[in-house]
Amino acid sequence: MITKKKTAISLASVMLLGGLLSACGGGTDQAPTAGAGTGAQPGKAEEPLSLSIMTILLNPTPPADDNAIKRAIEKATNSKMNIQWVSSNSYSDKLNVTLASGDIADLTYINDPFSPVFRSMVQQGAFWDITNFIKDYPNLSSKISKTAWDLTKMEDGKNYSIPRPRPAEADSYFILRKDWLDAVGMKPPTTTDELYQVLKAFAENDPDKNGKKDTIAFTANVEPTNSAATMGALGQIENSFTGVNGNWKLVDGKMVFVAFLPEARQAIEFMTKLVKEKLIPEDFASMKSTQVGDLFKAGKAGMITEKAGTMINYFTEIKKTTPSFKETDFFPLTSVNNYNPKGPGFAGTLAIPKSVPEAKMKRILKLVDTWMNDNVFDIQTYGMEGIDHTVKDGVKVVDSKALTEHGGPDFNQIVYVADPYASSTKIFFPKEANELYKKIQDDRTKNSVADISIGLYSPTMQQFLPEFVKNLTDLKTKILLGSAPITAWDDYINKMKNDPNVVKMSQEITDAYKKRAGK
Repeated sequence: MITKKKTAISLASVMLLGGLLSACGGGTDQAPTAGAGTGAQPGKAEEPLSLSIMTILLNPTPPADDNAIKRAIEKATNSKMNIQWVSSNSYSDKLNVTLASGDIADLTYINDPFSPVFRSMVQQGAFWDITNFIKDYPNLSSKISKTAWDLTKMEDGKNYSIPRPRPAEADSYFILRKDWLDAVGMKPPTTTDELYQVLKAFAENDPDKNGKKDTIAFTANVEPTNSAATMGALGQIENSFTGVNGNWKLVDGKMVFVAFLPEARQAIEFMTKLVKEKLIPEDFASMKSTQVGDLFKAGKAGMITEKAGTMINYFTEIKKTTPSFKETDFFPLTSVNNYNPKGPGFAGTLAIPKSVPEAKMKRILKLVDTWMNDNVFDIQTYGMEGIDHTVKDGVKVVDSKALTEHGGPDFNQIVYVADPYASSTKIFFPKEANELYKKIQDDRTKNSVADISIGLYSPTMQQFLPEFVKNLTDLKTKILLGSAPITAWDDYINKMKNDPNVVKMSQEITDAYKKRAGK
């Protein structure tokens, strides 16, 4: 059972308010374009918006067309939705085929807004540029972060799709065991020098007080992540030195690949020291992410790279070996060297093809905006009263199993409203944990760094970067393991600085960044 303190709203109220909201917006499918009224005759209710939708399905079976939750959302948004649910296992292939055919749903989920196919179709004018319309819809403007809107702009600096929001702040970063920190008499580190001292104490000062030297400071690996220039969990060490989230940093108006920054070399020296002094697992180079997590769960490691909101995944297991372990002992660091990573703030986007008339496009934007109202989004969040949830003392108590069976979460794959603290807090966490995690997230926003290169396009990078990153990662790993000297890094970096592909790639990325930013 999951509870959330919120004033209970009856389904009748949801439907009534949603209907009133919808009746105030956009035109009919045939209504005049910009500057026109609602398109409905005076005193006559506006016809429901009829639209087709294609989106991803994560569950084995989709909600039925007459699903009660769907019907309630339709009434609240004054719409009639023909939804095509496509399994996540085959969605990319299905999307590419659909885009190529030109028979595109009125509202289509784009799992990768920078895929070659979608990018090409945007360049061909196949999708609506919604840049100048966003301001007209308050929820699109306020409930989707500026980070998400900025990072989903195409190379011309315009938005051709609506980001599906996710929390931007409190992305995966260092989590320490606060009970170990207290045991060794140290404070949360804020610099890499302080971090080293803490890790040294975690490995050598018996933080679990079992009288044995059997603890690992930082359970980390180099399994590839989305930010390929970094080294898996170890990559956050490198990022804390460079201050870069991702592969590129803007330096004096030019985009510089992170490996060419002097701080990247300093990070390698730091990580080499961690390996040499056995502050990370000896087999870090071959460890899987699951093994990294298992070490922390087993109470053998004092630091891991994670989100605060994953606390419950570790707490129960650690509690078995350390009964005194508290939820707040799963402790997120605020920042190191005034750096912490900011997430992109989105997971896929929703696009409207140009085959949709302008008046209908505006009504679709209005539908999404209305759907994001609290009272409408609550329909899929809580489901039907008496079926998916009950109300006690003004608190909705959700039957998660029933809600899932009735398709509530499936509609999140169309429209979603992200709790800005969702990466940090959970409604089932203790109050003191949520208060701590919220405060730390608020502190992190002061110096969080996004990956500014997301979505930037460089033809040279597409061809050259994968092999270049592989060579860099292999060389870093050899240096960390002691099979190559740090001077090998200097030699390779000096050689590659003037490589024609590096020069061309850097120029293309710089041009793309400036063009998207309107500079």
